[in-house]
Amino acid sequence: MKKVVAIPLVGLAGLIFVTSCGKKQEATGFEEDPCLKGAPDWVLNPQVEGSKIAAVGSARIGKAGFQFARTEALSNARDELARMIEVRVKNMVKNFMQVTGVGDAETVDRVSVQVSKQVAYQTIRGSRQVAMWRSPCGELFVLLGVDPQMVKDFIKTQVETSLRNEQALWQLYQAKKAHEELEKEIEKEFKGAQ
Repeated sequence: MKKVVAIPLVGLAGLIFVTSCGKKQEATGFEEDPCLKGAPDWVLNPQVEGSKIAAVGSARIGKAGFQFARTEALSNARDELARMIEVRVKNMVKNFMQVTGVGDAETVDRVSVQVSKQVAYQTIRGSRQVAMWRSPCGELFVLLGVDPQMVKDFIKTQVETSLRNEQALWQLYQAKKAHEELEKEIEKEFKGAQ
């Protein structure tokens, strides 16, 4: 009997050793969040094997039901994919500081305003749901991936189309001109700082 008991204990010890020597997960800061308890790795780090383009979307399952939440989560994931491919950002930051009064009666007023607008417009072809997970708090998470071959074909078509497009040549000229202006401004800044 001792041999029968010893073999499983040795096997169990080996399994524990192999498991503990495996790949350690990096701390994400969400380990204590009860709503993310038991979440698959892809919830916080969206990856799909064979594709570099993947996104996660989520939605709370409410009175409208599972299908409504799934559609909303898929929509959120597609929005994220579109922003990964192309996003236009407008940003404005305003700072204001004013000192009034004298001595101990001096006061400082400070205002800082930041406004940012992001717009994404992209046709997404070949996106599909790869995985789904429901959190303990009733949030539905979906992992969306894009077939890498479809992306390659789409990019190739876009490049071929834009090479024959006068508007694309004009945009290329404008981009080069803007880049040259930026270089001049940077050069001016560095010469002034020395």
